[in-house]
Amino acid sequence: MMLELTVKIEAGDLYDYMLMHSYNSPAGLVGSAFGALLIVFAFATQQWIFIVLGLVMLLYLPWTLFIKSRSQILSNSSFQEPLQYTLDEEGLTVSQGEAQEKMAWEDMHKAVSTGRSIIVYTSRVNATIFPKRQLGDNRSAVIEMISTHMPPAKVKIRS
Repeated sequence: MMLELTVKIEAGDLYDYMLMHSYNSPAGLVGSAFGALLIVFAFATQQWIFIVLGLVMLLYLPWTLFIKSRSQILSNSSFQEPLQYTLDEEGLTVSQGEAQEKMAWEDMHKAVSTGRSIIVYTSRVNATIFPKRQLGDNRSAVIEMISTHMPPAKVKIRS
């Protein structure tokens, strides 16, 4: 079986990936927990400066990721044109213009989903983003292809 897809990554898709990636990292989790603790501490001690500090901690990361996703979409040439994906028995091939890169299923790190996207990590920090709204009728076929070719422990996709 072979699937061919054309995907145009938009700022919202990149933001969704960045949020998921950041909040599933130790630093993102610690920062969020610390921000929440500062707010709880503010109510417990009635020292309201801690609410301000807690809100800054909680809102800083999403805001900076929002700005970063917008600027990357505008400045990175690979986001200007749609990407062509081919998923087959051997792996995932991405091409744009003359450039082409093939990645084997066994080299993939993990596959996850958000409410907005299916994300296949090709390394610890790099990923292929499949926005669900662009997959249309191919969504279940993409999930099946990923689930069939990657070990179950690496696949955390909710339909």
